[in-house]
Amino acid sequence: MRRSVSSTLELTLSEGEAQLAFMVAVARVPGLRIDERLTIHLGDELVEATEIPAPHNGVVHDLTVNPGISGTPLVLNYHATVDTIWDELAAAHDDAEGEEIVGEAGGPIDLLMYLRPSRYAESDKFLGTSRAEFAGLSGRDLLQAVAAWVNQHLRYTPGWSRPTDGAVETLLARQGVCRDFAHVAVALLRALDVPARLTAVYAPGLFPMDFHAVAEAWIEGGWHVVDPTRLAPRQTLVRIATGRDASDTAFLSSYGARLTLDRLKVLATSDPYLPTDDHTTLQRIP
Repeated sequence: MRRSVSSTLELTLSEGEAQLAFMVAVARVPGLRIDERLTIHLGDELVEATEIPAPHNGVVHDLTVNPGISGTPLVLNYHATVDTIWDELAAAHDDAEGEEIVGEAGGPIDLLMYLRPSRYAESDKFLGTSRAEFAGLSGRDLLQAVAAWVNQHLRYTPGWSRPTDGAVETLLARQGVCRDFAHVAVALLRALDVPARLTAVYAPGLFPMDFHAVAEAWIEGGWHVVDPTRLAPRQTLVRIATGRDASDTAFLSSYGARLTLDRLKVLATSDPYLPTDDHTTLQRIP
């Protein structure tokens, strides 16, 4: 399956030095053939960002700029075609099973980290809810039940949530966007001692089109997708960034001078077709 993905960010910078960290590039996962191009223009000048490896094969593009004049535009354009090489992907999974269990962070601490409460996934506040709603469930039955519960109890409302909202605020409001759905799923799973993490993805089939966020849970020796929004086929997802919650996976982080995000455009398509997702099955993101 080939996926074509792209993103455009248009920013206006104030005067002064600013450090910008972009996470829009496809993760460099073994078993994927990625043909990509990223350009950044500051005004009329083409500028180069530094690539920094991130956990789980992610890539951060780091850039420090000082435009000198308030109101200077900065435009990032990214495009990639992604082909799944199934034989290479299977071999990579077979070779990495033991390594994946301990995680790229360097040991068992990786899975332990994804059991702990985090900034936006306050699992310690979900103990009672998780035990009451999902008593006796485990494995794939638990993942299906959590995804269905979140889907039924939250309403997807574009533009609703604030950047500071975590799983608790989302559940109280009973609505949110994809990252809010994922945070609630992550918190519920961690409260049941299931390692869970948040993953930012490109999602062919998503409507309205944007960057997408899903949860992943560790069961049966691997990380499997939990997407309570059910807005895109899980088979098409392309990994960008993976971490504890949205604080680890933001498409843009800025430090120093102020900026305004004027425009964000994301596109993602799959070829030759858009598959139908059977939510009773397990699905992994390469």
